[in-house]
Amino acid sequence: MCGITGFISPNLQKQSLHLLTRSLQHRGPDAEGYYYDRNHDIGLGHRRLSIIDLSEAANQPFYSHDRRFIMVFNGEVFNYQEIAVKYNIKQSTHSDSEVIIEAFAQKGIEAVQDFNGMFSMAIWDTEKNELFLIRDRFGVKPLLYYWNKKDFAFASELKALLELDIPKNINKRALQDYFFLEYIPGNESIIQNIFKL
Repeated sequence: MCGITGFISPNLQKQSLHLLTRSLQHRGPDAEGYYYDRNHDIGLGHRRLSIIDLSEAANQPFYSHDRRFIMVFNGEVFNYQEIAVKYNIKQSTHSDSEVIIEAFAQKGIEAVQDFNGMFSMAIWDTEKNELFLIRDRFGVKPLLYYWNKKDFAFASELKALLELDIPKNINKRALQDYFFLEYIPGNESIIQNIFKL
């Protein structure tokens, strides 16, 4: 279990990224990493629980070989070795993260169709200034985001987003659903402007 965080916002700074990421320390006690670009108001954070590749070479954020793509990733892609063969990826680590980012660098978002596993990830394209948020088909690994039409932030857990200085107003429709269904369906969450991917 790892934890990922990030944002695109002119109102959030590097300190906000540290606050978001450190609130997920329990998800990944082995390493902490950050990417921050003030020129594009983007930040990515990661807390790592080392499982497949225990070396520091697999710490995140993880960069593609050409340095165009930057990724924070939570989960596991079980067939990463098959994908490495399919895409002819020469690995310098034993990490599925390297295979994921290199497959994405070659094929773009279509590469996700080849991933068999449980995962949530964020990939920043430094050339097109685009952020991709991706979650496994069954939604095993959580990913929530905050959007108020100006500021966008995401995290593996709601508690991380609540660390931000945002209104913490109850989403009454979601609360009603919870009382009736005993869960909140769709993309809603218990807090207004926070959604499940």
